[in-house]
Amino acid sequence: MKEISSQRPVNVLFLCTANSARSILSESILNQVGGGQVRAFSAGSKPGGSVNSDGIKLLKSLDYPTDDLRSKSWDEFAGSDAPVMDHVITVCNNCGGV
Repeated sequence: MKEISSQRPVNVLFLCTANSARSILSESILNQVGGGQVRAFSAGSKPGGSVNSDGIKLLKSLDYPTDDLRSKSWDEFAGSDAPVMDHVITVCNNCGGV
């Protein structure tokens, strides 16, 4: 893993097909446990448009942040104004060409 520096947080992108559960859970958990040194994002190759309600319930029951979670396309992270990713992690085996 890349050494954490004081320059900026390490950016991590979690990818899954629908971006509705596993990648969303990963984003929330890593943002919480990263203590500001890691900034996590999630996206999908074919986003479903909604976040799994059971996943949100689980995160809330464990006091993980849920307010900014949404199902989104990986296209949001391809533009020139997107944050630079230090790590990209797939959490399923069918992300559509990753």
